Amino acid sequence: MPVFDPLTSAPWPIAVLAADKVSEGDLAAARAQMGFSLAWHIVVACLGVGLPALTLIAEWYGIRTGKPVHRLLARRWARAMGVLFAVGAVSGTILSFEMGLLWPGLMGTYGQVLGLPFALEGIAFFIEAIFLGIYLYAWDRLPPKRHLLTGLPIVVAGVASAFFVVCANAWMNQPRGFTLRDGQVIGVDPWAAMLNPASPPQTVHMILAAFMMASFLTASVYAVALLRGRRDAYHKAGFCIPFALGAVVTPFQIVVGDWAARFLAEYQPTKLAAMEGVYTTGSHVPLTLGGVALDDSLRYGLEVPSGLSLLVGYHPGTVVQGLDKVPRSQWPAVTGVHWAFDLMVGIGFFLLALGVWLLVSWWRGRHRDGELLDQRGSRLFLGLAALGGPASVVALESGWCVTELGRQPWIVYGIMTVRDAVNPAPGLMTGLWLVLVVYAAMTVATVYVLRRLAKNTAVPMAPQEEDVESYPVV
Repeated sequence: MPVFDPLTSAPWPIAVLAADKVSEGDLAAARAQMGFSLAWHIVVACLGVGLPALTLIAEWYGIRTGKPVHRLLARRWARAMGVLFAVGAVSGTILSFEMGLLWPGLMGTYGQVLGLPFALEGIAFFIEAIFLGIYLYAWDRLPPKRHLLTGLPIVVAGVASAFFVVCANAWMNQPRGFTLRDGQVIGVDPWAAMLNPASPPQTVHMILAAFMMASFLTASVYAVALLRGRRDAYHKAGFCIPFALGAVVTPFQIVVGDWAARFLAEYQPTKLAAMEGVYTTGSHVPLTLGGVALDDSLRYGLEVPSGLSLLVGYHPGTVVQGLDKVPRSQWPAVTGVHWAFDLMVGIGFFLLALGVWLLVSWWRGRHRDGELLDQRGSRLFLGLAALGGPASVVALESGWCVTELGRQPWIVYGIMTVRDAVNPAPGLMTGLWLVLVVYAAMTVATVYVLRRLAKNTAVPMAPQEEDVESYPVV
């Protein structure tokens, strides 16, 4: 079955795994099951990347200043970190089974190419698990500074896990490290596959997104508590530490996002065309905000003249490739991809504005010896910060929608379609319902355990922390 290279429109032969036997319902069920599992897991996984860093920052600050409230925060965040790590291990295991059960065409053909990043991710996972156990067990058994050092491998291993997994996804966007001959994979170079051209922008973008989401989501919990009048040192520190980290990361994320978009202009122009609703190749291409794809055009959006050409090549005359360069059968769903991209970018700038607001408020108030969160307008700021946590989750999910939906109909860009990779066995809809039940149960159990941790104030205290034992936990 010939398909077309989206960059050259030249035909490429690929092996077909009983694609004509797959019903539309089973294909949709497989896609929905994988999409739902990924959407659930990515939130927990990003908390697993960002929350350890927040915990160590709080603990370090408590050691440095001698204020017990910060060590108390670290201690309680560490308990939540342990719960989320366990839940993330379960959801990650489910995903690993789904890769083989739902997509045998992909794993059977390219498993030897994709094996290296998954193997390295497994090593990073075990390192993280080992040091997490040491960190949680050794609170009262090691001196504070040594205990702090036991947490550093958790942060490094968490970031490494995210890096390796995203490298595998980057390979699906830019397949490298093998030769395809008569439908057979030969000449495999696992390192070239893992370190493909898409790996740098995708991995950096994802890791920064993990820190942003974990920071703003954690801060939003304490913003709600502050709005309810809990203006003690515990809740102020619980808000300021994660929000400050999120505010610092956000401008770097916006710069990296621009890098990633310009990368697509060169390596995945079809995805960029879907993101921006560009149907016709040309120069002076406008940047369209909003809009709906109708009759091969993006309508009802707000256009910035030559905006996309300027962003891609820093010149209004930059040529941007449109969807007209590839067959219609290879077009992604333009409206869905475009709105997901706009939502991600819009939330990113909203969070940037909140960070600037905090910086300006701190700068104006630092000479008046006033409490930053007690100044005029703090309730509005805290209300928006409380919304910033859920908004960061929406931005994270939107970004993954852009990555995955923008690659459609390909599972391996330009080489294998989703239909060719799916399991041709009937009954995939049953698996979807089973997974929904399992994840619903995991969600209820996770929320229940975290709420019990939040309500439990009987946390073992070191002697220097006894004066803050009565602080409510959020």
